[in-house]
Amino acid sequence: MRIALGMSGGIDSSMCAMILREMGHTVIGITMAKWSPDSGILASDKRGCFGPSEPISLESAKKAAKKIGVEHHVIDLEHEFRDCVLSYYTRDFEEGRTPNPCIICNREIKFGRLLSKSRELGISFDLFATGHYVRTAQDTVSQRYQLLKAIDSHKDQSYFLSMLSQDQLSNLYFPLGSMKKEEIKALARSKGFEYLEKKKESQDFLESFDNSPLFDKESVRPGDFVDINGKILGRHQGLIRYTIGQRKGLGLAGFDSPRYVIGLDKAKNQVVIGKEEDLYRSSLITSGINWVSIPEPQTEFTCEAKVRLAQCPEPCLVRRLDGNRYQVEFQRPISAITPGQLLALYRNDLVLGAGFIES
Repeated sequence: MRIALGMSGGIDSSMCAMILREMGHTVIGITMAKWSPDSGILASDKRGCFGPSEPISLESAKKAAKKIGVEHHVIDLEHEFRDCVLSYYTRDFEEGRTPNPCIICNREIKFGRLLSKSRELGISFDLFATGHYVRTAQDTVSQRYQLLKAIDSHKDQSYFLSMLSQDQLSNLYFPLGSMKKEEIKALARSKGFEYLEKKKESQDFLESFDNSPLFDKESVRPGDFVDINGKILGRHQGLIRYTIGQRKGLGLAGFDSPRYVIGLDKAKNQVVIGKEEDLYRSSLITSGINWVSIPEPQTEFTCEAKVRLAQCPEPCLVRRLDGNRYQVEFQRPISAITPGQLLALYRNDLVLGAGFIES
């Protein structure tokens, strides 16, 4: 079988190529190029997937593909990434939300435009594989394709893929979903890829701590820090620099206990500051839910949910309000529920669906 493989130049995608090749498949590595100096992101002061170190990653992917003995192509998606992901990223911040660009990139670019453009360029393949730690299955009754957590709970990436469609899932293959990270590291050592084990993995979206070059100057307006009663505490440097739950970098002092960002008010251009206990909420509203593994429920139901990647799924009740808006009520208060971020719904290992948090 001809399998296109998204290769980032890291240990996971490289060992995925090795595994697929040893299984007897014809592997075609494809790597997307998305960064440009024109973006304004020129510093590389932290690990991220968008920034000036991209040429190094492209060369690493090329090197791994050559060493394994598979075909490799770099697909230019700079304009598509800018028009889709970067525009979404800036728009959400300007609206007082905190975007999750990896979700949009996966749905629209990595599992969307990357594949269609590769085919447009004459690259033919039967399936698309990546080194994500996630599993898929097909329900024998409904025939729906389903998304499941990885065997390695510490590396599970189902949260980031929960907005994929049935059509996308039907053509995907995730060889690492049933493996442990330590197995991948051991495989890399045994095949002479020790250098990949030492390569640091991306931890964030941007490589730079400063995201302001992505925005028009007019959209980065200073305003007031206020407490929950509206009392002015100081001046902030623009809504785009803050997110719910943030403690560091506020430039505020003189309190008897730590203070956190607990709200962003676009209309008033204010950042609301409060105590840690002010971060906790027992419910939220989510919209635009993608029912990835099941048909849309017609009645309220219980399941587990997480509002960020690192959170353990929490028991909750999901109730439909109107249209594609749902209220999610947790059994216990959750910290830092953030508008713009993704809510993923689970039942044990099965990903039921996901939507963006409104409030």
